[in-house]
Amino acid sequence: MKPRNISDTFDPYIDNPENYKWGIFYFNRNDRRFIVPKRIRWLGWTLNFAYRSAWLWLISMVSIAIFALIMSFIT
Repeated sequence: MKPRNISDTFDPYIDNPENYKWGIFYFNRNDRRFIVPKRIRWLGWTLNFAYRSAWLWLISMVSIAIFALIMSFIT
């Protein structure tokens, strides 16, 4: 059995450069996935910024990080 190579997979949404804003932010309303693989698969995952939930998730994670940073300076 031939091992599956991650670069052999093709995703018409991910591999289409028109689905990216400024070349780096994935934005595709037709793709129902919230988290999608990056163009170069071994680099990880990214958010589909076409949906409000992705923005809310990003804002909440940044807020938690800022809060933790502020608390570390206070104590």
